[in-house]
Amino acid sequence: MAPYLANYLPQWLAYLAVGLVQCVLLLLIPFVGAMFFVWVERKVSARIQDRLGPTRCGGKFGWLQLLADGLKLITKEDLRPKDADSVLFLLAPYVSFCASFTALLALPFSNGWVAQGLDVGVFFVLAVLALEVFGVILAGYASASKWSLFGAMREAAQVVSYEVPLGLCVVVPVLITGEMDLVKIGQMQQGLFTNWLIFHDPFIFITFWVYFTCATASVNRAPFDLAEAESELVAGFHTEYSGFRWLAFYMAEYGSMFAVSGLAAILFFGGWNGPLPVTQLLGLTPEHGALAGWFGNFLGLLNFVFKCVAGVTFMIWVRWTLPRLRIDQVMQVCLKYCTPIAAVMFLGATLWTYFVPGGLVLPSMYAERYVQFSAVEPAAQASPATNVARPGGEPADGHRLSAATRLDSGQGAR
Repeated sequence: MAPYLANYLPQWLAYLAVGLVQCVLLLLIPFVGAMFFVWVERKVSARIQDRLGPTRCGGKFGWLQLLADGLKLITKEDLRPKDADSVLFLLAPYVSFCASFTALLALPFSNGWVAQGLDVGVFFVLAVLALEVFGVILAGYASASKWSLFGAMREAAQVVSYEVPLGLCVVVPVLITGEMDLVKIGQMQQGLFTNWLIFHDPFIFITFWVYFTCATASVNRAPFDLAEAESELVAGFHTEYSGFRWLAFYMAEYGSMFAVSGLAAILFFGGWNGPLPVTQLLGLTPEHGALAGWFGNFLGLLNFVFKCVAGVTFMIWVRWTLPRLRIDQVMQVCLKYCTPIAAVMFLGATLWTYFVPGGLVLPSMYAERYVQFSAVEPAAQASPATNVARPGGEPADGHRLSAATRLDSGQGAR
């Protein structure tokens, strides 16, 4: 869009306008999403506990409760402890919010519909989400409250510890696809649901559940919400916050829940691709015109958002079903269970990919897409006369072929 607008506007203005539009659209997720997910959490928890939930505002479904909560938080007095570090205390909630918001920049909502396409989008999302813990530490330290500091330290220990198995789980889909670009990973899974990575092998199926456990802990959701201790009767690191700054922490939390659910949708459940190739069957692809391609991407957007909402709802369901854990139990789950299981699944997926590179279900179809969407290095694109392969499969100029080229030539099956 920006290059098109550059034909009519100055280049800097065109890119600035497109960037602002993208930021505004992404801001709808933490702002509107937080209100919607709070309502969902109230209704889901009420149904689990055999209650009704909000019913007084907006009819029996209580949908106007969203606006009532928002107005209440915005109009509440902005309190600040007497001995607090003013600068850090005011800055902490926005650090957490910016980390959650920035992770959405590299998350593709449909085929090519991404604010900032990155070749290392997978680890960009993980790295930026990990920065949210700095806001937690600043909030606990700057509040001049020992209870807030205790909650911040517990939260920091939990998040930093679970980054290790979370990273191992993310490496498994990257290993199978040979890509860290989230758009290309989603493209490889188009077609039937059997092309989704969750069905590639039993190791990645188990990896998803480890990923879900670690992702739930990384976004501070029960049963891993150690910021709030039962014996302290306080809210943890944001005990001293009120009004909009308190709301900023919750917007960051729900935004992070949406981000990790979106990452799971792309890495395991086909991204914006549905269980059936509806857009291909209806001809809603760029080959049939720009308008048809736009409608196809819009359907993909709806499908992707549905998967993200389903992931957030599942996290809410888990919160109101399982009991909370102690700090020693949380660390035990991470170090004694999640990390070893993720390491074993990584080793198993490596061996499976080596011996069965296309997967078990419809391997020829998956292998074809693997070859189609994997990036080919310049050496693989050179002419045969200048790219004579050595006996080990390495070109004469010293560059190695990509994984897709080795698979296409039969070297990946050896």
